Amino acid sequence: MTLTELRYIVTLAQEQHFGRAAERCFVSQPTLSIAVKKLEDELDVALFERTKSRVQPTPLGEQIVAQAHLVLEQTATIKDMANAGKDQLSSPLAVGAIFTIGPYLLPQFIPHLQKLASKMPLYVEDGYTHNLRKKLRNGELDVIIVALPFSEPDVVTQALYDEPFVVLMPHDHPLTAKTAIDPAELGGEKMLLLGQGHCFRDQVLTTCPSIQHSGDSAFNNIRTAAEGSSLETLRHMVASGLGITILPESAAMSNIYSSNLLVTRPFIAPAPSRTVALAWRASFPRHKAIDALRKSIQMARQG
Repeated sequence: MTLTELRYIVTLAQEQHFGRAAERCFVSQPTLSIAVKKLEDELDVALFERTKSRVQPTPLGEQIVAQAHLVLEQTATIKDMANAGKDQLSSPLAVGAIFTIGPYLLPQFIPHLQKLASKMPLYVEDGYTHNLRKKLRNGELDVIIVALPFSEPDVVTQALYDEPFVVLMPHDHPLTAKTAIDPAELGGEKMLLLGQGHCFRDQVLTTCPSIQHSGDSAFNNIRTAAEGSSLETLRHMVASGLGITILPESAAMSNIYSSNLLVTRPFIAPAPSRTVALAWRASFPRHKAIDALRKSIQMARQG
């Protein structure tokens, strides 16, 4: 039994698909399949039920996968302890960011980080909050950039900045006549939102409740973009005339489309917003690396 095999079964249990699990583990599907079968033979138990469309843990397999989770977390702690005595700014830092933050924040702060810690390259990964949470816990990521609220045992969370939301709409939309928009005015609009799984969708619905209680039934004016879609997808849909959307301020700064096609407007005070934060394992010993990351983000935000 090896740590690699344990990582394979944990990933397979999460993905419930050999191909996707192999891709996440950076191995071929046959390699992962053989390793899982080898572990099952060694333990003399079936860890997974296999069908043509799905792979899921057996009842005993679920218990073993849960224990494997703990083993991988403890292994990450040991690695953290070993790294404590090294130069904290001389080895790669694995950073995860949610989809609605990473593409806009990373280009801003990486140049500053290169000046602060030139020998510390970044391994960067975008993802959903729940996936980044798992990878942080098992040591695949060192620190993640998320939106609050975020709570996880043995994980330190530190707020970085508040980011207001803005409305994105076609240049000829009636609301463009206003300098700032009241969230209540969005009740009758055709609203485009990200799909389920994106925390930004939940934040919009929470901070702008009027958009989900318009018309004869709740959500009748909300159109959800395809699963896995991005804020850029929403921007294209607005440009094509399907409706309007709400974006975080950083995403609204993109100049893909000219002001002759799309415009943004802020909300009236107090504007709906989100709080962006860093989260890392309490046992992570490279405090200087976290400090450098935090400082580079602050420098980027200050312009």
